[in-house]
Amino acid sequence: MPAPLYIGSEIYRNSSYGLWHPLRIPRVSLTTDLLRALEWLPPAQYVDSPRATAKQLARFHDADYIAAVVEAERTQVIDDDIRRRYNIGINGNPIFPEMFRRPATASGGSIHAAALLRCTKAVYSPAGGTHHGRANAASGFCYFNDPVLAIYALLDDGHERVGYVDVDAHHGDGVQDAFHDDDRVLTVSVHEAGRWPGTGLVEDRADGVARNLPVPAAFNDDEMAYLLDRAILPVLDAFNPSVLVLQCGADALSDDPLSRLGLSNNALWDVVEKLHRWPVPLLVLGGGGYNPWSLARCWAGVWAVLNGREIPTVIPEAATTLLQDVEWRHRLARNPPDHWFNTLRDSPNHGPVRDAVKSVAEQAVKQ
Repeated sequence: MPAPLYIGSEIYRNSSYGLWHPLRIPRVSLTTDLLRALEWLPPAQYVDSPRATAKQLARFHDADYIAAVVEAERTQVIDDDIRRRYNIGINGNPIFPEMFRRPATASGGSIHAAALLRCTKAVYSPAGGTHHGRANAASGFCYFNDPVLAIYALLDDGHERVGYVDVDAHHGDGVQDAFHDDDRVLTVSVHEAGRWPGTGLVEDRADGVARNLPVPAAFNDDEMAYLLDRAILPVLDAFNPSVLVLQCGADALSDDPLSRLGLSNNALWDVVEKLHRWPVPLLVLGGGGYNPWSLARCWAGVWAVLNGREIPTVIPEAATTLLQDVEWRHRLARNPPDHWFNTLRDSPNHGPVRDAVKSVAEQAVKQ
């Protein structure tokens, strides 16, 4: 089987949502640079992301909304009616110089991944995972919904059943709603209970094709392992998908500022490893993650897992220097711990499996 493929683009290197936005930090570019510093990303495994066309985006998004995003990028201004109608320029969805090209590139990468999965077992596109985007509006920092577009591309390519697993700290509402009455797509979301957008209650099954696993604050590695073995894998087994899509946001990590969950990156790597074992192709996307060091280290480890690489205890000097050179204006960066710079692996966060976690697992597997 050909080696896994990694989709990236230079557009992310100098693009920011704005000086005070959570997405002002380097994410995809830092992950790519870290992989190269580790000598884990040979040219043969790197794919430069195409940019989705308006026609490709219109597979899910309304044409007038796409046009509004294009125009807002061109003029960098927007009138009040357009702002309210499409939720751009407000509510965390700012106007910035690459506001069309950047998400269109992420979408293009996810769409292209569907074709690449014809000839390889796994594709990793960390720029993807914008799971809140709506057909006719931006939402939750997401202008376009690349997981939805990727799933449509997989369905169009002949896959009869797509399993979508989302381990971001926030509920994958946009993906669930896009396929709420499509029995070809199963959406499974593990997310912090009560966290924005406030959807994804355990009893919400979206006409039977969704499973939601809202978890309590301080969610630990053993609880994630419990959900994986007792809920996620059994539900997937019953659904029997021909392809898997994993949204692997890094904001459920204990070092992330936008959630109250407590995972180490070991827990997310375990999810990747067990889904990669499934005898079907796997598309891994990024998603949330607002601490540049925890995110890049986690996502580099995702790539290691997909390639069967051993994760070193101590990373090379070039990788350490790269991480030390990152600037992040945040209280968490005032006294950063050494492991953010000299290793990829977090210390495991073991703990009891609480009744609230057992309960959502039990409800998820009920028919």
